[in-house]
Amino acid sequence: MRIGRPARGLAERVWLVALAAVVWQVVTSAVDETYFPPPTKIIEALHEVWFSGPASHAFLTGNAVDDFSSSLAHLFTGWAAAGAAGVAIGAAIGRSRVLNNLLDPVLQFLRAVPPPTLVPFFIVVFQIGATMQIVTIAFGVVWPVLLNTADGVRAVDPLQLDTARVFGISRPRRLLLIILPAAAPKIFAGLRVALSFALILMVLSEIVGSTTGIGAELLDAQRAFELPTMWAGIVMLGVLGLLFNGAFMLLERRLLAWHTGAQRLAN
Repeated sequence: MRIGRPARGLAERVWLVALAAVVWQVVTSAVDETYFPPPTKIIEALHEVWFSGPASHAFLTGNAVDDFSSSLAHLFTGWAAAGAAGVAIGAAIGRSRVLNNLLDPVLQFLRAVPPPTLVPFFIVVFQIGATMQIVTIAFGVVWPVLLNTADGVRAVDPLQLDTARVFGISRPRRLLLIILPAAAPKIFAGLRVALSFALILMVLSEIVGSTTGIGAELLDAQRAFELPTMWAGIVMLGVLGLLFNGAFMLLERRLLAWHTGAQRLAN
């Protein structure tokens, strides 16, 4: 019975995807449209480009090693940098009304600027390469983390902070032991949204300024009119997004298990 429940839950989640794939296969095979290849051809291209390597390399091809290592390194470096900066600045703004009033207009202006419009500027400043791609990702994804952190820090129960002051707990320890743990659910929500944005900006930065990575592979396939390979890149990005979101949710549940338990006790 314990095995049946997870299997049933998985079936409930993937049945629509499976149905969509079957419909896609039937319709595209019947229509035979060049621009919309059937899933079978896309899977063949996916296997050929990235997963037809030797077993000793986990079936990864040379393209897969180059593309995945480049893309994922830039993605997680930019996301981690944005996460650290967003938590630090958001916590400072959330705890200081003066700092919030001073920086809020600037932050709201920068947040409203679409990150793709700054890519030409980043190329001029950092040149085409890894630094430009990381900065593009970090700038575009810092805002969900920063704003969620600021909101979470402001929502900390004042009674907890007053109690900590009475017991002589210093400000740094109050921040680490009370404020950030209380704001953790909102911080994690911001990090999760930022991870999705990071995947989008990773592709954009590679299309504009890179010769390696999944985005560059996708662009090369489009230029060469290799449409199954182009669709394989799109599918690969969707699979990565699904895996990242699932892994992050598992990590979030483990790290915030104490918060869930506290909510249950409170209710």
